[in-house]
Amino acid sequence: MSNPDELLVDISAMVESGQSNQMSLTVVAGGAVITGRLAPEAVWRERVSEVLKDSDRLGPFSDVFTARRAEGRADRGEPPTHLHFHLARILQGNVGIPETGGMYRVAIKDVSAWTVGDFSYFDQ
Repeated sequence: MSNPDELLVDISAMVESGQSNQMSLTVVAGGAVITGRLAPEAVWRERVSEVLKDSDRLGPFSDVFTARRAEGRADRGEPPTHLHFHLARILQGNVGIPETGGMYRVAIKDVSAWTVGDFSYFDQ
């Protein structure tokens, strides 16, 4: 979308203001279907930083995710520009990748379709 969906911006702002991580959402962005729960940006950044810190090769990148944590968009009175997913999967056929869920950041302006809730696949 060239103009971000105002309702999606409002949902993201509500997640940011409430510091909640319970809002489940499924979006289509760039042809990919991503499903999971939204997290506040600060929480998302901290979790990504923690994961990177534990890596011998990627540890030096962990500080990039926490360096600007104190100066969030909400603190500056700006609307959110990105959705921050955790426990998220990219849906591919009848499976979700990764199986355990990952951390994804999606630009709200790139979302072409969305729905509340997430999709889960189970082997039958």
